[in-house]
Amino acid sequence: MNDSIATDAVWDVPKPFVELATIAAGDVDRFGHTNNVVYLSLLERVAWSHSESLGLDFAAYEKLGAGCVARRHELDYLAPTFAGEQLWLATWVHDNDFRLSMWRRYQIVRAADRKTVLRGQTQWVCVDMKSGRPKRMPAEFQAYKPWPRREGDAS
Repeated sequence: MNDSIATDAVWDVPKPFVELATIAAGDVDRFGHTNNVVYLSLLERVAWSHSESLGLDFAAYEKLGAGCVARRHELDYLAPTFAGEQLWLATWVHDNDFRLSMWRRYQIVRAADRKTVLRGQTQWVCVDMKSGRPKRMPAEFQAYKPWPRREGDAS
């Protein structure tokens, strides 16, 4: 994570988890801009990176017998991006009931002009790694604490 970009005022929350991605030529669809499936893949990538930074990688999920799977995605595409562009991918945990589900939010910012090109959120549900059935979050999932919000932000 780049600490200087994480403290930039462009973000919806203070100091989100941030990493850089570059759009490859193969990421572009027939319309000439980044394909929507690529964005979803980038969001999954930054979510895993953030989770790993909290000590909750896939090996930890296997050891705990519990992991989080996506139940719902909501994405707002705000501006197109193109091959060769660098994007800052930001994520944070917005809400967590510490029982079964949490909401992770995302913001993608084009590095060149600091324009937000996507905002999104995913509802993650804790499941048993063997059965795939919902399972109460283990104590280790306390690491998924909701991120501090900006002063006056009730959302």
